[in-house]
Amino acid sequence: MANPTGEQFEITRGNARAVITEIGAGLRAFEISGVPYVETFAEDEKPPKGLGQVLLPWPNRTKGGKWEFEGEEQQLEITEEARGNAIHGLTRHREWELLEHAETSITLAIDVEAQPGWPVPLRATITYDLQPRELVITHEIRNEGEKPIGVGVGTHPYFRIGDAPTDELTLTLPATRVRPYEGDQQMPYADEQDVEGTEYDFRQGKLLEGVDLDTAFGGLELAADGTHQYVLSHGDRQLVVWTGADFRWVQVFTPDDLVGRGRAVAIEPMTCPADALNTRTDIIDLEPATSWTGSWGIRVP
Repeated sequence: MANPTGEQFEITRGNARAVITEIGAGLRAFEISGVPYVETFAEDEKPPKGLGQVLLPWPNRTKGGKWEFEGEEQQLEITEEARGNAIHGLTRHREWELLEHAETSITLAIDVEAQPGWPVPLRATITYDLQPRELVITHEIRNEGEKPIGVGVGTHPYFRIGDAPTDELTLTLPATRVRPYEGDQQMPYADEQDVEGTEYDFRQGKLLEGVDLDTAFGGLELAADGTHQYVLSHGDRQLVVWTGADFRWVQVFTPDDLVGRGRAVAIEPMTCPADALNTRTDIIDLEPATSWTGSWGIRVP
């Protein structure tokens, strides 16, 4: 039986190693000196709860799978049947084309054809590049059609620091705004609000024990190098997730039942929040024959 995620591509640099999947171009493993820094799954399994997947041409949910393009209603396939939404884009279950595979880096590509619910063709590439104690991921999306269109990009990695229990990790986020999860069956996010004085203020760091999130954070403050930086820490050990300035949102998800791990934490870089095809919040507008490029990464100090 073929692997559900296709061929497994390994890249290495010194004592660092990452594994990328052919189907979905997802991140299945990243470790340094044998210490894992992302959650993983077996080669013969499907990625649980979106683990490591690339989310494009929109991240998160599109309400009812409906949105409007040039005055015409578009109907995407409903891929979150329980809530009736289209979730996480069009490419995470498709085979990506291998363009280049070197020892320390790999580049894959995919064509998103015009189809029901998505009227303009795109071409997307992703490059995973191992640097010293760091994995850098670069996305590019090109409008291959004859009309402008708005797009979004996200990823769905779950992070860990070796075998430290998730509840012993401290999360620090430079976020001043939040859209809390409310449990609504259609689009389960409340209106955007300030984090000041709420349980969603992670600017000074909070222990993950007792924290229950499926929550979009915005109003992200930039570090001195022009990136957003999210920090997981356990004692004197740290993991930094950084994103380029265009990734203006981050989704944090803390499920109790990730296969093989139980309690886990996803930190999902996103260029836009849920339902951005409708609200156009931080959507990336692409004219015909133009491209967008953005990067994020995982650094272990």
